[in-house]
Amino acid sequence: MSGDNLDALSFKGRSGLGRILRAAGYSLAGLQAAYRGEAAFRQLLLLNGLLLPLACLVDVTRGERLLLILVPMLALVVELLNSAIEATVDRISLSIHPLSKQAKDMGSAAQFIALTMIALTWALILL
Repeated sequence: MSGDNLDALSFKGRSGLGRILRAAGYSLAGLQAAYRGEAAFRQLLLLNGLLLPLACLVDVTRGERLLLILVPMLALVVELLNSAIEATVDRISLSIHPLSKQAKDMGSAAQFIALTMIALTWALILL
């Protein structure tokens, strides 16, 4: 078995605090990889950095404020998933294949919808 395979198997067998700590480490590594390697993720962080404080300043109900905060954060989640899809497709092969293109296009479409949700949510609540 390769070293990567052993790491995966040892993680699966863990439980309790050890598993939580390892999972947290993997999550932080994923965030770091996204920040370093994905311009779109950094741009969304900047957008969140602008919108989230603004959401706390505008005069809206608690529910509206929650939407103004959660919807931009959802776009970060979608970007992480989109980047994971792209990395997986590229890992399999860098050659252009219709299914690879379809997977990447769908990930991009999901991000487009998430960005549209930000615009609609903010426009409908504030206008």
